[in-house]
Amino acid sequence: MRSGQVFLLYVLFQLAVVPRLWGQGWNFVKEKDGIKIYTRNQPNSQLKSFKGEITFKADVHKVNLIVGDARNIEWWDKDIIEKRVLAFEENKMIRYYLVYDVPWPFSKRDLALEAIISIDPRTGDRIVASKPVLNLVPEKDGLVRIKNYWQKWIVHPMDNGFVHVTLEGFVDPGGNIPWWLYNTVITETPMRVMTGMRDRVLSPVAAKE
Repeated sequence: MRSGQVFLLYVLFQLAVVPRLWGQGWNFVKEKDGIKIYTRNQPNSQLKSFKGEITFKADVHKVNLIVGDARNIEWWDKDIIEKRVLAFEENKMIRYYLVYDVPWPFSKRDLALEAIISIDPRTGDRIVASKPVLNLVPEKDGLVRIKNYWQKWIVHPMDNGFVHVTLEGFVDPGGNIPWWLYNTVITETPMRVMTGMRDRVLSPVAAKE
């Protein structure tokens, strides 16, 4: 086979493989208490992104008050040891500053982010999409700034009083945390967060409006 033919076959192979890599679906990991957890390879990274899904009977208005509302953040993951709301436009935008506790010997992490809130007019889904905002808060000694991050909540109203909630996300913790260690524990993040969300929604304690 001539070298030109070999090169052509190589190019065709790459064209066939790359779309599959970028369009890779979610891989089911586990289910607990009605919460399903998935992971998938994040493009250009050894770290994995995550997804959690749950369907439960609840008032969708109360879910929306818990997910993506700056007045209801006390239920958040206990690993977040500092949280500040820097800006808030109801049902439009929230800016946060967060500090995460990290087990020794690693350093604490911090993150400044903006969450944009939108409604899909076709499905009625409420979407809260977050990404980092660089230079919003000066970096601090002793903290590793998280710069590669995204997260998306989707609250989908269903028939008969049920709600389907999806949480997708990715975070590169930076610093010297090994990628294999991160991939081992990352599935615990959506499990903790979605359990906390559901418990708060079903709690008799009313959310703030």
